[in-house]
Amino acid sequence: MAVVKELLRTEADKTLSFGDYTLDKKTKLDNFEFEGDVYKVKTYNEITKLEKNGLFVYESVPGTAVESFSMTDSEVSFSVSAAGDAQFTVELEPECEYDVKINGEDAGKMSTNLSGKLSVSVELNEGESAQVKIAKC
Repeated sequence: MAVVKELLRTEADKTLSFGDYTLDKKTKLDNFEFEGDVYKVKTYNEITKLEKNGLFVYESVPGTAVESFSMTDSEVSFSVSAAGDAQFTVELEPECEYDVKINGEDAGKMSTNLSGKLSVSVELNEGESAQVKIAKC
């Protein structure tokens, strides 16, 4: 998977792609409009963060590239790549249980905390990507 050189872009299938983990210094893109919402991305080799209308959506440590990011009330799906293993956090419904799948394999059921955050770790090598699907139970 390639990094997203535009930092944030829309895809033909009406999903978002964002993040460039190859950057040495923090770079951001503000006021990106998509389907009536305003997005902001900050990314570099140490962190990638996406906000929607000023609210937290996604964050990874270290930085990642995310493609085909789609979020509904009951499901989040995307493909993620990085220079190595990464941990990402997504904002979902508070105190709910979600079924997490990575590359089609069941990673188990996980619950969000009081603020709705769910953190997942993925094992990656440079040039590899993982397909992530998080569905509300």
